[in-house]
Amino acid sequence: MGEPSMSKEVSRRRFLGKSLAAAAAAASFEERSLLARTERPASGSAAPAVGSLPGGLPAGRIGPLAVSRVICGGNLISGFAHSRDLIYVSPLLKHYFTDERVFATFELCEEQGINTAILRVDADIERIISRYWNERGGRIQWIAQVKPKETDLESDIRKAVDLGAVGAYVQGGVGDSFVEQGKVELLGRALEIIRAAGVVGGLGAHRLETVKACVAAGLAPDFYMKTLNGKGYWSAGLLPRNDSVWEETPEETIAFMRDIQIPWIAFKVLGAGAIHPREGFRYAFQNGADFICVGMFDFQVVEDVILARSALDGLDRGRPWLG
Repeated sequence: MGEPSMSKEVSRRRFLGKSLAAAAAAASFEERSLLARTERPASGSAAPAVGSLPGGLPAGRIGPLAVSRVICGGNLISGFAHSRDLIYVSPLLKHYFTDERVFATFELCEEQGINTAILRVDADIERIISRYWNERGGRIQWIAQVKPKETDLESDIRKAVDLGAVGAYVQGGVGDSFVEQGKVELLGRALEIIRAAGVVGGLGAHRLETVKACVAAGLAPDFYMKTLNGKGYWSAGLLPRNDSVWEETPEETIAFMRDIQIPWIAFKVLGAGAIHPREGFRYAFQNGADFICVGMFDFQVVEDVILARSALDGLDRGRPWLG
């Protein structure tokens, strides 16, 4: 695999420098102090052992995988903004996240210790992740968000694994729908297909009832992908929902997940941008999440890593680390 040209490398360094400067300008005094002490890894350095990734970001395990406690989410990249009634935001995201912008974002994630991304299975992601690995020498791990259908449980899974995904999980909306229809066995079959393909397998849910149904059915995924936030924003609880809340019962979720001996990736921890990471990250980790999946703009990556490290420092959890 060829090395990047000098002009590309200079452009990349200029972009990273601007992103670091932007993060520093937006951060608090305490966060700027942490930023100043963040060491950048040498290019081409070997992946460190679990527990210490570049930038001092802790890591855990999902099956055989070493996974950073912060995982890069893919909704923003794919143009899914959950922007409530702002109809222009999703097209804006698609215009912002060009292939080159996504590459730069992933590179910044890797340099700051985020070694895993959760991304959809669609034509754009297939092109972007293939180019990032093959043309840019990227190493970020891909856990695929798959959307099996009752009539076709395999296609998304096979496509993702063939492209190089190291894991896959059934998307939360699909999981919720199967359970609501009384078809939890479809989730078990999808999980079997994922594992037969030789990668780690997970089950996603927005509703706690979905996780409860999976447990009652004896399903044992390698991880759960379950929403968690404290609903501390104005649109939470409004009826009709109008795309305004993604964790209906946080206290019940926390209590139930405390007894689940399976790694938990929490998502929607910021209420789709309505909760500051300083509060959202600590809330999720303190209340049992082993990992958090967060959609990030490039200019947010450094600050998010700093805030995650701060949230994890001396954390008092009621649930043991399970990943």
